[in-house]
Amino acid sequence: MAGHFLLFMFQFSLTLHIIVHANQNQSGFISIDCGLVNEQSYTDETTSIYYTSDAKIIDTGVSQNISSKYKANNLAKQFWNVRSFPEGTRNCYTLNVPNGMRSKYLVRALFMYGNYDGKDSLPEFDIYLGAKWWESVVFEDANSVVSKEILYVASSDYVHVCLVNTSKGTPFISALELRVLNSDAYLVNSLELLARFDIGLQDGEVVRYPDDVYDRTWRPYNSNEWKEINTSLTIDEGATSYNFLPLAPSTVLRTAAIPANVSGNIDLHHFLPKYINGSTYYVYLYFAEIQKLEANQVREFNIFVNGGILNNDPINPLYLQSKYYISAISEPNSELWINKTSRSSLPPLINAIEVYMSKDFLQSETYQTDADAIINIKSTYGIKRNWQGDPCTPMAYLWDGVNCSNAGSDSPRIIYLNLSSSGLIGNIAPGISNLNSLEYLDLSNNNLTGAVPDFLSQLNHLRVLNLEGNQLSGTIPSQLIERSENGSLKFSFGGNPNLCTSGSCNKNGNKIVVPLVASLGGTFFILTVALISFCMFKRRKQASLQLSKLSAYSKIKEELESNKQQFTYAELMSITRKFERVVGKGAFGIVYHGNIGETEVAVKMISPSPQGYLQFQAEAKLLVIVHHKCLTSLIGYCDDGTNMALIYEYMSNGDLAKHLSDKNENILSWKQRLQIAVDAAEGLEYMHHGCNPPIVHRDVKSKNILLNEKLRGKLADFGLSKIFPDEGDTHMSTVVAGTPGYLDPQYNLFKKLKEKSDVYSFGVVLLEIITGQPAIIKTEENTHIHIVQWVSSMLLEWEVIDIMDSRFKGEFKINSANKALDIAMACVASTSTNRPTMAHVVMELKQCLAMEVTQPYESHSYHQSSSSYSLMNDVSFDRISGESSLER
Repeated sequence: MAGHFLLFMFQFSLTLHIIVHANQNQSGFISIDCGLVNEQSYTDETTSIYYTSDAKIIDTGVSQNISSKYKANNLAKQFWNVRSFPEGTRNCYTLNVPNGMRSKYLVRALFMYGNYDGKDSLPEFDIYLGAKWWESVVFEDANSVVSKEILYVASSDYVHVCLVNTSKGTPFISALELRVLNSDAYLVNSLELLARFDIGLQDGEVVRYPDDVYDRTWRPYNSNEWKEINTSLTIDEGATSYNFLPLAPSTVLRTAAIPANVSGNIDLHHFLPKYINGSTYYVYLYFAEIQKLEANQVREFNIFVNGGILNNDPINPLYLQSKYYISAISEPNSELWINKTSRSSLPPLINAIEVYMSKDFLQSETYQTDADAIINIKSTYGIKRNWQGDPCTPMAYLWDGVNCSNAGSDSPRIIYLNLSSSGLIGNIAPGISNLNSLEYLDLSNNNLTGAVPDFLSQLNHLRVLNLEGNQLSGTIPSQLIERSENGSLKFSFGGNPNLCTSGSCNKNGNKIVVPLVASLGGTFFILTVALISFCMFKRRKQASLQLSKLSAYSKIKEELESNKQQFTYAELMSITRKFERVVGKGAFGIVYHGNIGETEVAVKMISPSPQGYLQFQAEAKLLVIVHHKCLTSLIGYCDDGTNMALIYEYMSNGDLAKHLSDKNENILSWKQRLQIAVDAAEGLEYMHHGCNPPIVHRDVKSKNILLNEKLRGKLADFGLSKIFPDEGDTHMSTVVAGTPGYLDPQYNLFKKLKEKSDVYSFGVVLLEIITGQPAIIKTEENTHIHIVQWVSSMLLEWEVIDIMDSRFKGEFKINSANKALDIAMACVASTSTNRPTMAHVVMELKQCLAMEVTQPYESHSYHQSSSSYSLMNDVSFDRISGESSLER
């Protein structure tokens, strides 16, 4: 029966007969046939739902038809076409939600491959809702239809549904649907549908709109252990202890099932999916008596969840009246039963069931005013860039030419807008006036006309304004002139022959050069602006803020000029032998091998994008103020036009992830791995406790631990690092950034960054070192499990020697291995307060290393109980409660 559960979870049968009756009002429905080109709209003959083409609501993608062999006579028209996205990593639909923000919606995305591209190769890609990962889209075959459905409270006036290319095939979509729900529906804000079954419905039938006014799709479920019963009478949907929730419709409640054995009970455990660590599942059970009972007959039952009774009083379903109950399940291997009471003469029944998983979509989307403004700017100029989805989140998909910050705000604000050479025509867009946090605005080299508007001088945070190379005319607002003269604004407007500072126009145009930039040197202009922005951790009074900005930049500039070397792009060509050898690739650039004299170096070329600028700025800032033997050293840099690069010491043995991979033939010994763990831990400890204020790395992972020729480790890649505004702060609210698999669950949920967030990530790395497994493990069933969950489940039945990397072949000290495992499990405790500090981790790992060096090897032919072993000195870890003794 579990197999049936998965089948109905992930695919539609193509032979379904849709049950429909009279048409009803479809207000609050958005129904989009993606890729429809031959007509603008149509009414589905079976459901009477009105579908429209997506042609006018998305700028990217290609419309294509599925192969004729998959167009069965009863295949819904929505699946005849698809819109595929062969270009761009992320492509998004933006839906203006009918009832606005804070309303609840059902969002459903539908996919059928149907060999539309003639490649006969099933793709795999991700779908995002807003800035958050929703699910991976995976197909069983070309004929299957995948449905992804979620109940969601909109946090803005838009819902962004985005498809992300994961390098496993071209993303596409068949249909996109949105339905307005009752604001009190389903209690929880965000729920992903796992199953929705009409118990007793005949195979091949489906109930949806108009029988279900919310257009939920109910599929049949039947079991050999059950007997189906039904009625043709109408069920009253009003009788429920949760009457503010939407009930299953009458059509669904007309069918039910009872145990085939009249003395039996109903076992529902097979409806519960495999438990995912940290998840909560919500099970909705629907009941309605559809058999007319005799005077001496009683149907009474209880719902049991893991041995406990869910309902307060025994359930006596009333004739032709419905009620339902909700069970929240947040533990693995749960059981769900419906048992008749001792006084019941009839077996229990069940009419319908829904299963959901809670999802975290409480995200910090771009500040609404900024989002509205940038969309207005896009519309005003007809910008054809891939400006889709949220402008600022997730950080990996910032809009081209846009940069953001969330300093001093729960929501990211747009601080950088570069529309240079973008073919803009007309006046300067009024929407820019609403970008109140804007610091950098470049509208140069377009065909803008009209006056320079006064609202530009009202953008109080603006530090750079470039209007060069346009056809602007008239007098520049006096406040802009004043700000440029007092050094608070870098303002350039040359190449506008009809633009005047005051009085008559200078025929050769005018250009104002700001003393602030002139005093620091033009070479560092971009770095200046963004580093100043980077240092804006808390907004203070304007005078002291300007002073701190100048001081911060001066320190960085002085350090770079005095201790580091600046190189031109031509010199980089020579150093890398025309970028001959690639030694690494990251999210923001490619790393090349090079030589400066006899010294080997690694040259990271930064991608010319807002994200790339951030990477350049963040790493430059950190690497000139932090120095430690366990952090990669900065040797030089390049800031030559659009070519930016950071030059590091060369780490000849690459990254730790490569050495831990099962594809690597050279196996690191347990002693070598412990030494690398100590090295990385010391680097992290320095960032947390040796820097003032502390620094959080934010992207600790095995790929960011590099090894030198002696296989000693150093932390690398500081592009996402954050400096705490004040040393005494316990956390910092920020947009979530990092790598899936290594992210601290608390940080991911609450967006409160702490030093302990790095500790969690380091714990994941330590588990990789111990087990040889990746952070996300692919199982034999082709599913994925997190390494923390995998180790936790292993510890229930196995010992540490069974968890250690089999490639060690038993060559490790059992006490050392036990201690390291306990340290790792303490680091990945679910709550940050139960995790040790990196100072304690370093101390304990050094003891592990000492054990490995000094103690003789034992025989590992027996199983030593790891649960009876406690860490010496200060740290022990309760593998059941998840608590570290350091925090008790």
